[in-house]
Amino acid sequence: MNKLVNHLEGSLLRPLAVAALLLLTSAGAHAEPTFSFDGTPGKLPKTVIPLNYAIELTPDFTTLALPGVETVDIEVREPTVRVTLNAINTTFGEVGLDDGAERAEVATDTAAQTATLTFAKPIAAGRHKLRIAFTAQINKFGSGLFAVDYPTKAGTKRLISSKLEPADARRIFPCWDEPVFKASFALSVVVPNNLLAVGNMPVVSEAPAGDSLKKVIFAPTPRMSSYLFVLTVGELERVTADAGGVTVGVVTTEGKSEQGRFALDSAAKLLGYYNDYFGVKYPLPKLDLIAVPGGFGGAMENWGGITFFESRLLFDPATNAETARRGIFGIIAHEMAHMWFGDLVTMAWWDNLWLNEGFASWMSTKASEHFYPQWQSWLNDSSSKQFAMALDARRTSHPVQQPIADHSEAVTAFDAITYSKGEAFIRMLESYLGEQAFRDGIRKYMAAHAYGNSTTADLWQALESAAGKDVSSVAASFTEQDGVPLVIAETACDDGSQHLALRQDRFVVAPAGAAPLPARKWRIPIAAGPVGGKPFDEILLQGSRDLPAGACGDAIKVNLGDIGYYRVEYGPKNRGALLNALPQMSVEDRLNVVTDSWALVQAGRADPSSYLALLDALDTGDHRAVWSQVIGTFAGLNRLSRDHAERPAIQAFARAKLRPVFDRIGWDGGPATDDTALLRAGLISTLGDLGDEAVIAEAKRRFAAFLDDPPTLPTALRDAVAHVVGVTADRATYDRLLALARSSTAANERLRYYFAAAGARDVELARLTLALTLTNELPDTIVLPMINTVASTGEQPQLAWEFVQANFAALLAKQGPGFRDQFVPNFMTNFTDQAHAAQLAAFAPSQSTSGGRVMVARAQESIAISADLVARVLPEVAAWAVAHKP
Repeated sequence: MNKLVNHLEGSLLRPLAVAALLLLTSAGAHAEPTFSFDGTPGKLPKTVIPLNYAIELTPDFTTLALPGVETVDIEVREPTVRVTLNAINTTFGEVGLDDGAERAEVATDTAAQTATLTFAKPIAAGRHKLRIAFTAQINKFGSGLFAVDYPTKAGTKRLISSKLEPADARRIFPCWDEPVFKASFALSVVVPNNLLAVGNMPVVSEAPAGDSLKKVIFAPTPRMSSYLFVLTVGELERVTADAGGVTVGVVTTEGKSEQGRFALDSAAKLLGYYNDYFGVKYPLPKLDLIAVPGGFGGAMENWGGITFFESRLLFDPATNAETARRGIFGIIAHEMAHMWFGDLVTMAWWDNLWLNEGFASWMSTKASEHFYPQWQSWLNDSSSKQFAMALDARRTSHPVQQPIADHSEAVTAFDAITYSKGEAFIRMLESYLGEQAFRDGIRKYMAAHAYGNSTTADLWQALESAAGKDVSSVAASFTEQDGVPLVIAETACDDGSQHLALRQDRFVVAPAGAAPLPARKWRIPIAAGPVGGKPFDEILLQGSRDLPAGACGDAIKVNLGDIGYYRVEYGPKNRGALLNALPQMSVEDRLNVVTDSWALVQAGRADPSSYLALLDALDTGDHRAVWSQVIGTFAGLNRLSRDHAERPAIQAFARAKLRPVFDRIGWDGGPATDDTALLRAGLISTLGDLGDEAVIAEAKRRFAAFLDDPPTLPTALRDAVAHVVGVTADRATYDRLLALARSSTAANERLRYYFAAAGARDVELARLTLALTLTNELPDTIVLPMINTVASTGEQPQLAWEFVQANFAALLAKQGPGFRDQFVPNFMTNFTDQAHAAQLAAFAPSQSTSGGRVMVARAQESIAISADLVARVLPEVAAWAVAHKP
């Protein structure tokens, strides 16, 4: 699924130093074993193994019933009378073995999501055929097989599609729904004649199957995990291209296939790039990118049939900004990288999910840099790493490789630690080993584990073999323990020579009075050197280090290029020199100084004045990445100061700092495809939130002109203008926004106007939006984000929280278990007071699973940290703002 990263360097280490470090780190080299089927965690017994599923489904688009029958070729490893597999919300019919003479009694366990088939006598060891008749359900929420009702010019239509990661194949057919149980899948489906069915593999035949029905038979898949199964059926169309003998297709609802041309071209060139990089060619005969107009909000890497929420895949110049191509290309690159990392080679259990997601995130950015270097993807993706580091600095962080007890906990692993810390670390590791050696190691890994499973230890082994360098012990300090390293750097002058003293600590963001976190030790590859110069010799920091650092007074920068996954705290001498040298730094290094400066404030290691004074040294013409960090900081302060006396001063200061940046680029002009367009949109939205009267007035004027003549408002400005108009909307404007959403059949347009309306800060309009989420008007995909927008952008968190509690049962029925386990805890982070943290702790539904309890703990800590920033940082920022008016 879609989409964090770092850069490593090494130095020679004395053997005793290495040994000492391994005693200090939480995990030594090869602490995790290489892959073993029997040693893989999981809930299902491994006495019976599926080899092949032959599945026939007959989905009913009206009743949403899903009758089916499957024959599973199984291998019984030791005689047993019981076969346990996964199933949920499934009614079992006849269950028999081999010729059907042996029938089974079926007992289901709803909590464990299993079914146990008990036979009258033991099944002999060896191969058998297990036949199961069943009826499952088509859901209205985006798990398992789900229905999507979507608008067209001819009225509302329905399609069905699937989303199974991490553990929802069991909602479609009984199966061994853990990634280690790989098998082939031969699917046939009976559907109306006018519908197109898309699966993992090409269609091999179609035949009549009764009144207005046909039976569609797909070729069997290679061995794969159950969560990679896909089925999409609807009034669909498909455009295709040949990519080295593989048929690449984009599948859309009728009338939208031309909007898939950019995606089709992107997929074709990515396939060639990945074939070369991984050294193993994509093994399936086709690869479809499927645009689904609802059901779920991201993308899913089903082998041979990747599903995307429609707005993440399709590009229409009439409604999309040109810059939308970046996001579309990035998500396609991420999901296609999974065809190797995840699909061809699959982690054995969810504790190594980062092997899928961290690598796909890294590969996506690498591919974007390769094909579109002008996008500066590593630089502009910095915010992903920053978000991961913010989470990783907390008490509720977790290692990249983390224990996962069950499917509810597996869902919690899809976070910024897994994705973005994983991505950042891989980038570091590639630099440490060198691009060529790293790629050679990846090729060894792919070849050795194709069609199978692996652990992180298997990857380290392949990389060490290719590079001839220690990988395991370096990697263990970043992947097998949580936390962010802090490098404390200070320069000193001695007899005309400058020295740099480095020592490591743990970077922590915690509320005042919290108990200290355990110490951590890392092997940190450090890139340090003079501003504008080359790095010193490779440094692998363990504990502390002192090294020559040029002439006295030279500004020494640590984490050159902003590739390392660590924070840097400079002593006063070097910090002063760095501030003077800020204009001479690369954009990456300047951004790194700015991001670390604010992070140190959040951690209580620096006063807010140190960051605010730094802003005076920034040029209004600096890169978007730098100003985006500042915009994000001001947006965060604005959120924290809601309902607090400091807000007017903070808003006025933020407007005064950002307005010159906006005045330089203005409302119009400049190329629509560069970072200027993105910075412009970000500034308009933020200045509108901050109450800039001139920006609000101009946004309203342009919106009024757009209503009369849509081409007058460039697509690059439509999201930002709609946002500002929505925040300040009266009833007439609110109704107009909803009318625009309702009249469009384009997913990106519908989202633009629905979310703009949800951001209205008028309390009565907020009530209308909340009521709308209980109707069938909104795509289920956006119901929960709409509620959260009322709380966040619309600044009505209490109203929204009361609504969630009052309508919990109805929302749970529509949205599924993710509403209870993930949405509610995340929603509560809109509050910054301990009273609401206590309410969350007492909210029983979100405590009902282990995954839910993990999310509640994370949210409670987030609220506590926000409360600490409100008490500690807001007064100092407001005082600075009053005393230092720009």
